[in-house]
Amino acid sequence: MNTALLVIDVQMALAHDDANGASRSCPDAERNITALLTGFRERGDAVIHVHHHALDPEDPFYSQAPGAAVQPCAAPIAGEALYIKHVSSAFIGTSLEADLRSRNIKRLVMCGATANHCVETTTRMAGNLGFETFYASDAVWAYAATGPDGVEHEADQVHSTTLANLEGEFATVLPTARLLAG
Repeated sequence: MNTALLVIDVQMALAHDDANGASRSCPDAERNITALLTGFRERGDAVIHVHHHALDPEDPFYSQAPGAAVQPCAAPIAGEALYIKHVSSAFIGTSLEADLRSRNIKRLVMCGATANHCVETTTRMAGNLGFETFYASDAVWAYAATGPDGVEHEADQVHSTTLANLEGEFATVLPTARLLAG
């Protein structure tokens, strides 16, 4: 079955957040993304990059802002597809679905940032669109968040809840080593 790795929003705005002390989960996520990229490239499987470009010039992901640049660990190489999105899902406003179907890609492995935003949204849509979807549990990360009720949620809690929400409903959640083992 044709498989593609989707590397979502591994961009400098998030590295800047990390450098500024943001509380995040999964400190090994970038290392695991690199391992997935290496494994997929070595096998000759499709690698697809998705970058977020905000439309607001004040947003750190604005296309001309330093935060929109890709982190070196996730840089595309020649021949790898790149999709630019302006919302959370990589399927909205892009030709991603049509391109996957034209290449007969039926299985997707998701990684990137953040666990509970763009990677989760794209994963949910992939599952709903009928793709066999896998979510790399240790190749994503989340940040601490405060809910509308004022309750603070630690980054690891946000990450874990995301995994629980996706598993079995929208995707199969597995660690990088299991995904690379086949």
